[in-house]
Amino acid sequence: MLIIIHSETNQHTIAQNLGRSEYSYYFVLKEYRPVLERLGRVIEVTDPEHEVDTLYADCLARGESCVFLSFSPPHRTPVHLVCPTLPVFAWEFSTIPNEPFAGEPRNDWRAVLSACGAAITHSSYTVNSVREAMSADYPVVAVPAPVWDRFAARGAQLRGQALTDSVRLKIKGLVADSRQLDLNAFASADLHGNTGFDFQAPVIEQDLLLEGVVYTSVFNPSDGRKNWEDMISAFCATFREIEDATLVLKLTHHDAEEALSDILHHLYKNQTYRCRIVLIYGYLADADYERLVQATRYVVNTSYGEGQCLPLMEFMSCGKPAVAPLTTAMIDYLKADNAFLIESTDELTAWPHDPRGAYRTLRYATNWASLCAAYRTSYEVTTNDPLRYAQMSVQAVNSLQAFCSQAVAEQRLRDFLEQLFERHAVAAMEASGA
Repeated sequence: MLIIIHSETNQHTIAQNLGRSEYSYYFVLKEYRPVLERLGRVIEVTDPEHEVDTLYADCLARGESCVFLSFSPPHRTPVHLVCPTLPVFAWEFSTIPNEPFAGEPRNDWRAVLSACGAAITHSSYTVNSVREAMSADYPVVAVPAPVWDRFAARGAQLRGQALTDSVRLKIKGLVADSRQLDLNAFASADLHGNTGFDFQAPVIEQDLLLEGVVYTSVFNPSDGRKNWEDMISAFCATFREIEDATLVLKLTHHDAEEALSDILHHLYKNQTYRCRIVLIYGYLADADYERLVQATRYVVNTSYGEGQCLPLMEFMSCGKPAVAPLTTAMIDYLKADNAFLIESTDELTAWPHDPRGAYRTLRYATNWASLCAAYRTSYEVTTNDPLRYAQMSVQAVNSLQAFCSQAVAEQRLRDFLEQLFERHAVAAMEASGA
């Protein structure tokens, strides 16, 4: 079997695409690839329009089955190829786009999913949304990016190291530390004045010492779904008098000033507080990413919804319990025994790529008081109940193994693709009159 794969962002363009629309599909493709290589030959293409059907014709000539996996949302998935094509996509809203808009017929995802005949997504929540729009028996499967094996191995190594009260990282990039900045300089969200912080400073390697109870979140600050404003304000309010509570925000974006400026303004607005907030903008080598995981006690998510949330899955696979809402894709792997769950409420919103801004779906707004309570209880567990924390750590690893291990992904993909090829064979026989 030949499996053709493609993502609009690739290894050559990822640096300039960080934070842009659909950039994370490249990371999903990377995690899928080792599993796909167990199922067949894998070829990654850069130009599906000119490469896919040629490869498919070669396969037909020698009797080899072939499928094209387009790691992209349906409205960016080609539907005119001869080769069987499946979109592999994430989605975090209550409904999929079910009407055309902006002059693009593919914005009605039902048309794309009907043309493809099947799809792959990453959560049971999205599977349900697809089937509500298509049919109860529409062929769609939930296969999360299989990150568990790689990060569980890292977690095992970290647990084998001696525990310390502090961890030192080397950061190749910019670091903004609430304890080292004059936050009054960031009183305005428009930071073109003299703040004393050079967003264009050349990258110098610098040390970062993390101590105490560390909460970490990794996200793109320009992604309106992440709701980092509540994350910061609740942290400042909860730990206003707690010096050893630290929130680390690892920011993923292609532009330093765009990534940092609005957050720095929010750090000013939430003064005063004795807790610490650290913003990291820049590249972390694997060893330093692992040290960040080692320093972390809890991974945090306060988003309006997630298609799967790779950073949350990665940290939990390493044995770090979560502070997060029980919504969307997170329903599949968050539980009371591996996370401090945040309550949320439904609210109307628009599909993110709809220029009309028309309310057609739901997202899930964080209950701010519940977030504060989750912060407070998690801190108390770390400081007063180490046995419970250890149990939650083990449950985090076990839950993510059942959700996003390579073994789980391989079996689901194998079964799904076998059924796909059986349907295509039957359809071909019927078309030929056999």
